[in-house]
Amino acid sequence: MNPPWPKGKKLVHLDLKGAPPRVEYLHRLIELFSRLGVDGLLVEYEDMFPYEGELQLLQATAQPAYREQVLSIQESAKARGMEVIPLVQTFGHMEFVLKHRPLWHLREVPHCVGTLNPHKEEGVKLVMEMLRQVVELHPHLRTVHIGADEVYTLGEGEDSKLWLASTGRSVEHLFLRHVTKIAKAIKEAWPDMNIIMWDDMMRDMSHDTLKSGLVGLVQPMLWDYTPNLDVDKTSLLEKYHGAGMSDLWAASSFKGSTSVHTCVTCTQRHVDNHLQWLKVAASLSAAINMRGIAITGWQYDHLSVLCELLPVALPSLASCLQTLNHRLAELIVEINSLLNAEDLRFFESNFVRGWFSPYHRQRKMVNPINSMHIHNQASYLDTLQKMVEAVRKEMVNYYPDSTADEWIEEHASPV
Repeated sequence: MNPPWPKGKKLVHLDLKGAPPRVEYLHRLIELFSRLGVDGLLVEYEDMFPYEGELQLLQATAQPAYREQVLSIQESAKARGMEVIPLVQTFGHMEFVLKHRPLWHLREVPHCVGTLNPHKEEGVKLVMEMLRQVVELHPHLRTVHIGADEVYTLGEGEDSKLWLASTGRSVEHLFLRHVTKIAKAIKEAWPDMNIIMWDDMMRDMSHDTLKSGLVGLVQPMLWDYTPNLDVDKTSLLEKYHGAGMSDLWAASSFKGSTSVHTCVTCTQRHVDNHLQWLKVAASLSAAINMRGIAITGWQYDHLSVLCELLPVALPSLASCLQTLNHRLAELIVEINSLLNAEDLRFFESNFVRGWFSPYHRQRKMVNPINSMHIHNQASYLDTLQKMVEAVRKEMVNYYPDSTADEWIEEHASPV
């Protein structure tokens, strides 16, 4: 059993590539998110942002890019106490940028549409201009997410091969070099800006390598969307913290991480993902400053088919948020499982009824060898007692004390 999500913000990720909702629907969604306890939006505009000037070619052609809608989304969110954090990719997954013929020369390798060549100053200028326009259209912005996940084929370009030929250089250093350059440029332009980035390219880095780059500049967001998420992710968060990155984020998923062509969201899969994240959060050391969790909803990449649309995924999102906030349903399932455990039933029907009946207890007589079995099974009572206390604590949030007492007396007390 785990407590609710411990602290920090709960962000919902809106991935606008591929299937951008009508803005009227977005406003209704923001209202729903607010009722579900969401603290902010992580918005990945991609080609729905109204880029101007030389960047105008980045705008979508299938539907008009949002313009005043970018401001109205922020106003709608702000009215409900929700922060808006834009996500602008700056290294990998730049398909919506590098697919355009005039920008082909900025790819790391010709056949990889998503990865920027980190050696060209023109690429850095392009990314910074994208960020400048996004920041400009987000008044009072405090936090930006610079992506930097899944930088495929990094190190395979001719410029990179030349750079890597020098002694002591690695693809990890190449990655850190570019991201550090972007992060420092952001801090120079907007000194108080918080910078979040995806963590996957840093997972195998040593403490020394991590310390040599982004400490004090960025807040890693560790993502894992699987239902059987390894709780050992805790050690990865501890590693980042140990390297000096004190502010950390988690990222779960409510849709779009099953298969690229999935149409109908499997709610249980995503709820299980959140239950695992709760275990990770519960086992973190107190020193880690967990800034929050982003509940992501993907459209895969810019050139993929459409996967689960938002309306189909809303039950999953609601269930995931409730899993982070309230645990009553899970607790009742767990306690019911314990009460009906085969071991407990066998113990009760054999040892308790045969050698530890009310008659025996009243007269304080017991077969010593069997008392040892009874003593060993007493751990069930300890576990059960803890579960009962947790159920009561959650239940009184929704029902009067008398209902909680009745439920416990009916189901747990006899055992």
